[in-house]
Amino acid sequence: MQFKAREVKQIKAERLDKLLANLGYGARKDVRAWINEGIVSVDGSMTTSPAQKVTADQVLLEGKALDHPFGLTIIYHKPAGSVCSRKEGGRLIYDDFPARWLDRKPPLSSVGRLDKDTAGLLILTDDGQLNHRITSPKQHISKTYLATLAEPLSGKEKNIFASGKLLLEGEEKACLPAELQMLDNQQVSLILHEGRYHQVRRMFAAVGNHVTALCRTHIGALSLQQTGLAAGEYTTCSPQALMALICAKTPE
Repeated sequence: MQFKAREVKQIKAERLDKLLANLGYGARKDVRAWINEGIVSVDGSMTTSPAQKVTADQVLLEGKALDHPFGLTIIYHKPAGSVCSRKEGGRLIYDDFPARWLDRKPPLSSVGRLDKDTAGLLILTDDGQLNHRITSPKQHISKTYLATLAEPLSGKEKNIFASGKLLLEGEEKACLPAELQMLDNQQVSLILHEGRYHQVRRMFAAVGNHVTALCRTHIGALSLQQTGLAAGEYTTCSPQALMALICAKTPE
């Protein structure tokens, strides 16, 4: 599979104060103060103007290169109890990242949300094209979940989920066929090919059961175990590297 990411060559020079503000370092007035303090350099020389046109690779702040200046993509192990929306109360997933990342423009967004009580593999990016590439059903990127159930399985769930005929409450369009693997009588692995609101929980509710614990273990071929990340930990990578992991072929 091919993926065209946002290319560095498309990045043009912009005002120094705007650049640093968009990367979340501070307001434009802060940049002026840093210039007066002599902690901002361009091409190795201290700059005197916040209006100077620069590209991010020319700039050092306190002697350090700028943080992910050409885009930010994160592979993250979301812990249960954290929320993906910035508008909700309680602990946010963003609390696990550097504070300035919240102020980046374009903003950092989760690629498909996991609800508060769901843990597992989550991608975040400021690249809208990458976000669409992973979430669009037309791209056929599956998501796999490990679910623990309140009641033992009846034995009919596998065929019901695979039928493509299961209707969720309040919806008129049936779910796409999903693959259920029984691990024991109250724990399953479920592969989905779409991303509806609280889909796994609603699918089991539709067959008279209740999910007591839920973890997303895979996005495409990329597994949470493969990342080696503990809950709350993250790593960064390029969009190209991420898609190579997601779209990797599994051995037959």
